[in-house]
Formats: sequence, C-alpha cells, structure tokens
Amino acid sequence: MDVEFADKGGNKRTYHRVGATGKIPKICYYWQEGRCTRNPCNFLHGEVPGGVDRVGTSNGVNATKRPNQMMEFENGGGPPMQRRPVNPKWGRNTGGSSGAVVESNRRLQGKVCNFWISGHCKYGNDCKFLHSFFVGEGFTLVTALTGHEKAVRGIALPSGSDKLYSGSADASVRVWDCQSGQCAGAIKLPGEVGCLISEGPWLFVGIPNFVKAWNTQTAAELTLNGPNGQVHALAVGNEMLLAGIQDGSILAWKFSIAANCFEPAASLLGHTLSVVSLVFGANRLFSGSMDKTIKIWNLETFQCIQTLGDHSSVVMSLLCWKDFLLSCSLDQTVKVWVATENGDLKVTYTHKEEHGVLALCGTLDAQDQPVLISACNDNSVRLYDLPSFNERGKMYSKEEVRAIQVAPGGLFFTGDGTGELRVWKWLAQGTKA
Repeated sequence: MDVEFADKGGNKRTYHRVGATGKIPKICYYWQEGRCTRNPCNFLHGEVPGGVDRVGTSNGVNATKRPNQMMEFENGGGPPMQRRPVNPKWGRNTGGSSGAVVESNRRLQGKVCNFWISGHCKYGNDCKFLHSFFVGEGFTLVTALTGHEKAVRGIALPSGSDKLYSGSADASVRVWDCQSGQCAGAIKLPGEVGCLISEGPWLFVGIPNFVKAWNTQTAAELTLNGPNGQVHALAVGNEMLLAGIQDGSILAWKFSIAANCFEPAASLLGHTLSVVSLVFGANRLFSGSMDKTIKIWNLETFQCIQTLGDHSSVVMSLLCWKDFLLSCSLDQTVKVWVATENGDLKVTYTHKEEHGVLALCGTLDAQDQPVLISACNDNSVRLYDLPSFNERGKMYSKEEVRAIQVAPGGLFFTGDGTGELRVWKWLAQGTKA
C-alpha cells in the first residue's frame, strides 16, 4: 500500500450542459452512477439511442462467515450489533423510550440556519434559526476531520488497526490516526472511489473497473479485475467478496489461500441498471438498484430467488436488522420487509420522509437501544428509535451525507459531499453534550 503524506489534490469535475436545440442531449453523469438527486434534472435519465451494451463478466474473500440469520445489524462491512430479543411493532407511539423522545421531538421542530452551516450568517446570536450542527439528546459531535476535496464515499475501521480509513470521489483513501484525529497519510488511486468497506484486516475499495484490496496487517495489496464501470457497492458474505457494478451486474470473488489471491466465483445478472447497494443476511444477498428493484440471491446457486418492486425510485441503501430487511429510496420512503410463511419478503411498514433517503446504518445507543441512522438529500441525517421510528435527533451537513459507519466505544461517523468527516459519540444517560 503506497501511502503518501502530502495533501492530495483533485481535478474539478466537468459538468456537461445540455447543448442547443438539435444537439444530442447528454446523459446525467450522476444518474449513471446512481447518485442524481435532482427531480427534475436538466440531463437525461435514460440511455441515448445506440448506447453502450451491458456486459456480464464472470468474476468474487476469505472472510469470517456471518450468522445465518437476520438477528443483527448488517451495514456492508460494519461491525455486527448484539442481538436484542424484542417483538417489533413498527411505527410511532408503539414503543421506544418515551420521556426523552417527547423532549427531543419538541427541539426537532426548530430549523437550522443554512447560512450558519455554510459559515455566512450575519445575524449571529440574533438569528431566529438554530446555530447548531445537530439537535436532540443522547449524542454529541466530537470533532470534524478535513482533508478530502470531494464527497466521502466510504468509511471503514479494519480489525486490529488503530487507523480509520475514508474513501472519496477525489480519487484518494485517507488514513486517520484514531488517537490524534490527524491524517496519517493518503493513498492515491487511478479513479474516484465508489465505495469502501473492511472485513477483518482487509480493506476493499471500489473504483472504476477494479476493486483494490489491502491487508492492513501484512501490507499485501491485490487488484481484482472484472468490473465494467464504477464499483458502487461492496459486501462480504458466504466467504465471498461481492461487488455491485455500474453495468447492473454483481461480481463475486473467493479468496484462494494456495494462490494468495481472489479468484472469480460468479457473475450475478438480473438488474437492468447500476447496482448501488448490497447487504448480506439470512444466508442471502440483497441488492438494490437504479432499476428501482431489490433482488434476493441464493449464494449457493447464484440465482435470484425473488425480486421486490415496491419502491418507485432508486434503492439507495439496504440494512438487515433482526428478522427484517430495511430499504431506503429516493422515493422518500424507508420500507421494512418481513418474511411470509412461504419465505417471500413483503412490506410490513413504510416510513415516509419529506426528502429522498440516501443511506441507512444501524447502531446501539449508550443504553443498548437500537437506533436507525438515516441520511436524506436535504443535507440532514436523522436518528430514529427502532422499531417505533420515534425521531430522537437530527444532524446537519453542508452537503449530502452518503457514508455512515459505526465503531466500538459508542462512536459513529458521517461523511458528506464536501469531503468532511464528522465523529459523533453516544452519551451516557443524564450526560449533557
């Protein structure tokens, strides 16, 4: 792993404008990557006539096998949460911690000052809007980590390492010292990072046409070939590394101890547009796509066993919690799925937001109560008690948050579109921020 200790630069993205009448309209670059949040958008959300054909390439980690049931949080590489034996009743006023929620909901009615967030509020203490990066009880902002020049796409803490890793659209992975909070170095990559996860000591980074793998304990470095386009999502399951690709395919690799490399295992085809979210649970792989569907895959046969089509827009993120699958979409909903008697999944509860939902992450607070962290495209991140969906807090960023990660010790992290990482911490009951 070549780590450089100088600040990394990055070329500004070239934005393609729609040409004058008679010219071929451009396809939205962000839509092609499953990241456009504009409705309406000035560019095409579809293929130009004579567009590029989809390519399916047969390609799949020696990783710790995950439990064969959805009895913990699974966040595409995040640390598993301990089992909470409850019988969830979804929706508001059906559970949760009552007293703290009432007070939190009162405070959450306030509106944050967008000018203050961007550093340009001229009213100071006389401003009628909130001057705070968060509202709510039970958590606080620890610090902000700056250095990336573009959006953060992934955050990871490999096992046995005292370093935090963040991947960005500025084509770099930054290494942060967990003790000092300082950037210890940067890894320069040949393309912008689409996603980043860790499994055991391994760090996996998705970039256009490749997956880079580093063992943080042995310094081994591998390059996995096969992807056709940007790698938007990575997950580990059934002793395999799985990647969601821009062309709609899912590639799988297995780690060969004898050859000391990752060998192609399979190519899962079925989605018609980019695969932007993956999660493994209940011995199944769940994939979310820009084609508005969720597919469920048997990783023994590599066959799709069910397609879920209840979302009306891009399925941005997936999360397994207990016996449930949670999914979020730009259609402004978070859906909760449960297995029926015949084993198929169906929606048991739909939580509606006022904005598109970009990312989900599950964690436990200081009292070991389950909390859903949900990022929306209004530059906010919401905290909900589960299963009640009582809102207990809200965090604000300068731009959209796409990367969320939890860590031991009550810490969790968010990364936004400006390249800033923020470190948050749960507070013990009765402790004030």
